[in-house]
Amino acid sequence: MLAAVERIVGLAKDSNLDAEFYRKAAGHVKFLSEKMELTREQAVMMAMFIDNSSDTSIRISDFSRQLECSTTRIIRYMNDIDELEKRGLVICSRERGRVSYRVPWEVIEAFKRNEKYVPRNCSGLSCEALFGVIEEIMEMRDDNEMTTEMTVQRLEHLLECNRHLVFVQKLKSMNLMSDDEMLLLVFSHLFVNNGDDDIRYHDLSFFYESKSQWNRVKRELNGGINILQALKLIEYNIDDGFADRESFRMSRKAKEMLFPELNISSTHLESFRKSLIRHEEIVRKQLHYDREVAAQVSDLERLLEEAHYREICNRLKEKGHRTGFTCLFYGAPGTGKTESVLQLALQTGRDIMQVNVQEIKSMWVGESEKNIKALFDKYRSCVENSEVAPILLFNEADAIIGKRQEGAERAVEKMENSIQNIILQEMETLDGILIATTNLVQNMDKAFERRFLYKIRFNKPSLEARLRIWQSMLPDLPEADLWALAGKYDFSGGQIENIARHYAIDSILHGDAAACMENIIEHCEGERIGSVKTGGIGFHVGNN
Repeated sequence: MLAAVERIVGLAKDSNLDAEFYRKAAGHVKFLSEKMELTREQAVMMAMFIDNSSDTSIRISDFSRQLECSTTRIIRYMNDIDELEKRGLVICSRERGRVSYRVPWEVIEAFKRNEKYVPRNCSGLSCEALFGVIEEIMEMRDDNEMTTEMTVQRLEHLLECNRHLVFVQKLKSMNLMSDDEMLLLVFSHLFVNNGDDDIRYHDLSFFYESKSQWNRVKRELNGGINILQALKLIEYNIDDGFADRESFRMSRKAKEMLFPELNISSTHLESFRKSLIRHEEIVRKQLHYDREVAAQVSDLERLLEEAHYREICNRLKEKGHRTGFTCLFYGAPGTGKTESVLQLALQTGRDIMQVNVQEIKSMWVGESEKNIKALFDKYRSCVENSEVAPILLFNEADAIIGKRQEGAERAVEKMENSIQNIILQEMETLDGILIATTNLVQNMDKAFERRFLYKIRFNKPSLEARLRIWQSMLPDLPEADLWALAGKYDFSGGQIENIARHYAIDSILHGDAAACMENIIEHCEGERIGSVKTGGIGFHVGNN
């Protein structure tokens, strides 16, 4: 086949593709046309494309120069080139009025193997494989390598070849018009392949060549009158309690109906669970509180025990109250706020989804809001699919529960206000357990203060509590020394842990003789005079 291409191209050069060329090249053209099941003219054009296949942007004018004929003469072959495109032998890119072609790698490989190119069999696919092919087709349309008409033909053929799939059966059972079916297919592609639940107009526009058709679709979506909205298959996203007419997602009804074979919720749930702090992996620790804090934490622990939690949720529902539990742990650094959440999770058998606020805040304006919405969507999904609801932990939440910017003008300020508004709205409708920790409660926005059902202030430990912490950290010290340390230094639990670690390091590096009371006092003075240092898990210093 490659030899035939070489001979055809050689004879075609400067030939103007006249009758004499076809007479001289007849044998080679016949061989290639029979091998590829092409007409004589299609075989010649295919040979020209293969000869130029190293170029991913082949222009018809390139053929004109190679053959020394007018572009008009080559245009006479456009129907043949269109047929090559339909057969998948060449791919056409139509971008901004500029038409160019490329030869797919698999076609070149077939020529190298001296075989007729046979498109991949798309029948009998699994639903996952079907969406893999849909993604390839959509990407080609997005790159303007297929017209909308050709994209629709390819997608309709793909669906027809896979009628055995529940997805296809459900899609066809709606008896939608072709345009509406294709729009639903685009939404399905964006959700399944991209995990997108914030679909905007620019995400959809790639599919449409015709401006009038695209404008009609936009008007229908913006007015809420598209048939997919009437059937409750797609819906607006919510922003600050109002429908955002610029943002769409597939409804839960659509996801449950169309994607049972993909087990989307389980897939997303499994990915989500990998990011959880599993309760069985939390190290058990004895925490020492003042009497008032101890009583509050104990009450919260009893409330979060699964049997009590379910009973309380059911009773709240009966009385028409919200069932979400929102808790704020606030106080000075190192007072055990984060470790208290861990121990609550361990005691009540609940996993923890810990939110990294800085990761949520994307450098791209608009992405942060999308991230926070996705975060709560994932949490809801996990609550619905878990026997025991996990805890959603906003650790070091100062940056998101602080006072909102009045008259925000800068993009960053607007973004932060928007994030806060989303979280406030989500707290109103929460079905689960949210705990936030902060060191700077004095800066908290009043709107957040109202939405926290439980607020526990973690004070620096009292003399008795400090003694118990010293005893737990340094059990080998004489009691008199422990009393002296507890009385002299008004440290938090995190600071005491820092000193205990220094003590342990001294013992390892220099032997037990170096780990004496004098060195402990030296470390205490350094802790008091120096800047705040960071401890390990437990009474964590600095940013608890």
